[in-house]
Parts: sequence; structure tokens; C-alpha cells
Amino acid sequence: MAQTNTAEGATDQATAEVTPEQKPQRKRITRRKAVEQKARSYFEAMDNRDADAMAAHWREDGVSDVVPVGVMRGRAELREFFASMFAAMPDARTTVTRLIAGEQSCAVEWRIEGTFDGASYMGIEPTGKHVELRGLDLLELEDGEIVSLTAYFDGASYARQIGMLPVDGSGADRAMKSAFNAVTKFRRAVADRRAAG
Repeated sequence: MAQTNTAEGATDQATAEVTPEQKPQRKRITRRKAVEQKARSYFEAMDNRDADAMAAHWREDGVSDVVPVGVMRGRAELREFFASMFAAMPDARTTVTRLIAGEQSCAVEWRIEGTFDGASYMGIEPTGKHVELRGLDLLELEDGEIVSLTAYFDGASYARQIGMLPVDGSGADRAMKSAFNAVTKFRRAVADRRAAG
């Protein structure tokens, strides 16, 4: 009987402890919601092609690593990068396809499409080609501001879509790969001869 009372007491104590623990859980959900809202606001500014609004989401010393393009530091560089992208694709539309938010970070899968018929972009003259890209951004936030972002997308797909690289599997693509492989084999043979002799 004493054991039963102890077990009941333990159950009552455990139940009493659950209630205070729920409060931090609510805070975590609130923080996650705030991170999600900030990320959605950022991508809404991107969909509106508003480089100033995008830059305003960043901490002044924020760093963005757009893997196929390069690293940008600070609001001014980020604003300039996005302004040039929107000038190159004036009809660009961005859609968030999936978003997973944590307490200080967020993963955002996105899709962007538009026509490369505006200004030149990264030294490339506009081709008038329609572009559709999918990518993933990993954002880190502190005090409601983005401090870092790493963006991944298929740079080769972009180059193919604008006509800078041939279409995958086309005759031109096979010829380019064949020429590249011939050069690679030649370099390997030269390196082997030097090592042997």
C-alpha cells in the first residue's frame, strides 16, 4: 500500500512538473514562428523584386554565400546583388515551396522564374531566354535580423537555360564533353610521363 501511495505521489509530482515545462515549449514555438515570419517576409520582398526591402532584413555585417556566384558582405553588397538580378530579369517571380524554421535558423526551398531580357548580369548580356531555377537557402538569424545565408542552386542549369552552355545531351554538349575528356586524358598522360622520368 505504501508503494501505491508513493507511485501515486510520483505521478502527481510528474503531472505538476509538466505544466511549467510547457511554457518554454510555447516560447520555442513563438521563436520558430518569428523566424518563419521573417523568412517569409524576406522571400515576399524577393517576389516583389524589392532589393531595398530585402537588404532591410539583414544585419549590417551579414554575410551571404550564394554558392554558384560568390560571397557578399553587408547590406550594400547584398542590395546591389539583388538589384542587378532584378534588373536582369524584370519579370522574376519567386515562390517558396517549403520552409522549415527553427529557433534561430530556417531552411527555405524556393523556385524562381523569369526572362533574362533586362540588363546584363554578372558580365553576361541578356539572351531573352526564360529561366526556371529551384534552390535552397539556409538562413541564420539573431535578434530578428538575418546574419548569414547560404544559397544553393544548379549554376550549370542556369548557364544551359540562358544559352551559355549547350543543352544537356545535345550534340554540342556531347562534343564539348568529348573535347574536355580528350584534354583531361592528354594532361594525365603528360603528368604520368613527367612522374616516370
